[in-house]
Amino acid sequence: MSGHDSNGLNLPDPKRIGETVTRIAGQSQRIMQKFVERQTRDGAGQFHMLDPKDMAGSFLSLMGKMMADPTRVVKGQFKLWQDFASLWQTGIRRLMGEEIPPVIEPAPGDRRFTDDAWNENPVFDYIKQSYLLTSRYLHQCIRETEGLGEHETEKTDFYARQYIDALAPTNFALTNPEVLRHTFDTRGENLLTGLSNLLDDLERGNGDLRIRMTDLEKFKLGENIAVTPGKVIYENDLMQLVQYMPGTETVYKRPLLIIPPWINKFYILDLRSKNSFIKWAVDQGHTVFVISWVNPDEKLAHKDFEDYMLEGPLAALDAMEQATGERECKVIGYCLGGSLLASTLAYLARKKDNRIKAATFFVTMMDFSEPGEFGVFIDEEQLARMDRRMEKTGYFEGAAMAEAFNLMRANDLIWGFVINNYLMGKDPFPFDLLYWNSDSTRMPRTAHSFYLRKLYEQNLLCKPGGITLDGVGIDLSLIKTPAYFISTREDHITPWKSTYKGTQLLSGPVRFVLGMSGHIAGIVNPPVTNKYGYWTNDDLPRDPDEWFAGAKPHHGSWWVDWKKWVQLYNGKRVPARVPGEGKLKVIEDAPGSYVKVRAD
Repeated sequence: MSGHDSNGLNLPDPKRIGETVTRIAGQSQRIMQKFVERQTRDGAGQFHMLDPKDMAGSFLSLMGKMMADPTRVVKGQFKLWQDFASLWQTGIRRLMGEEIPPVIEPAPGDRRFTDDAWNENPVFDYIKQSYLLTSRYLHQCIRETEGLGEHETEKTDFYARQYIDALAPTNFALTNPEVLRHTFDTRGENLLTGLSNLLDDLERGNGDLRIRMTDLEKFKLGENIAVTPGKVIYENDLMQLVQYMPGTETVYKRPLLIIPPWINKFYILDLRSKNSFIKWAVDQGHTVFVISWVNPDEKLAHKDFEDYMLEGPLAALDAMEQATGERECKVIGYCLGGSLLASTLAYLARKKDNRIKAATFFVTMMDFSEPGEFGVFIDEEQLARMDRRMEKTGYFEGAAMAEAFNLMRANDLIWGFVINNYLMGKDPFPFDLLYWNSDSTRMPRTAHSFYLRKLYEQNLLCKPGGITLDGVGIDLSLIKTPAYFISTREDHITPWKSTYKGTQLLSGPVRFVLGMSGHIAGIVNPPVTNKYGYWTNDDLPRDPDEWFAGAKPHHGSWWVDWKKWVQLYNGKRVPARVPGEGKLKVIEDAPGSYVKVRAD
């Protein structure tokens, strides 16, 4: 595969390089042709969450406000000049052999500058600190500019962060020491391979870049991921209901229903046996059911949030009763599935239906007044742009929603893969969580518009009668069902202080638990790993900071705490139930066919 020059150095194989270049040229031509054809056919191509017009408007507004106070601008620039003067002085002293603390260091959790050369090599250390100083200055300019509204400030800062992250020295071959070493070791073949990887990702996206985060060929649903044994025992337009095989000879009388969000697929709770919440719950003696939402197309554009309640949890409750003979049950709602669960509980309360005896909310918002970083996408201009797009397609693209979540952690979920795949020329590591993350879902036009406008923009779910579902005004204060809230401290999608507000809206007994880590890793935290930890506090003051100040830390998984809590509502033990032995017959094996439909 390689040759040697007269000095014995390894050289790339010219034949292989020629073949690669020829393939790249042909592939580039195909991609360009497909891209042009799609633009001509579809008019706009793929929808992107970052709107150039909105970004330009935000930065123009920022510049106008800054120019109105030139004194503050001069002070900020002078401070930046002072920081660079200090950096230059410390750099000179380092070159002379002195041990000097840095002027600025990366934020905790910033993994871009972990290579030793960023600290040990004075040149790379200077590049790193220059970038960090400039980044801090730009963010401070936005945060300290007077006259910008809170939403405008958050949005402009978010947009600026995308540019700042993109221009990090780690993202360029000549200023990344790890890439430079690897380029030297491979005689540049990594860059050629990286170009080939880039073109592969462009071809998969039909001209739009769809970065491969994991080896998509290494996973297959029902074979090495989502493998907990079960059967589909009911289905309708919006969902399949999976009943899992029992893991014990006897089970708790009241079955357990899990309502995942329809923004993602349910098997985040069933990745592998060792980290599957579903498998763990089965092994504890629960008869577990899970809703597997459809990946909708334009034919379901008319389906509303109301339909998701009627054909989702309400249909599932009736089907569970037919399958088990048991009317009473326990229900878990994850994220948007939890918001739907809260709506369903309020609906049932109006109907005097108390079959749900315990409700668990995974990282669930009911009050959307402080929605976290996702709120930067919620204003009239951007929602109208989404509505116009959905009028054409009938649904909101899963890739666009995935893009929004990836942008919130761009360094980890975008630029880290750019470096690995395109600069280092390596294949991404096969990782079940990232496979799930790349398996996006579409959302029906009507339901998605309702959710974004009524819950996010207008924050009506937490207001009595704010929304009406199937003719019933939803009032969360009517919910007396015992409730368990689990939120996570580093959640960037549903911030824990926002989810905590839900504890103040319900009328029944509530337990709030705060886990470590984020929206996914903090929830999928099995006891066997003995990882992370959580906080508990039996009191529920209105202020979440006050709750945390009085909270007690625990090591390990919050699953153990939930197990103790739900024990009060499980009911007695009964013989294990096997899917298909009740009034509903088996349709197909778990995980079912709905979950296997990919948006791409």
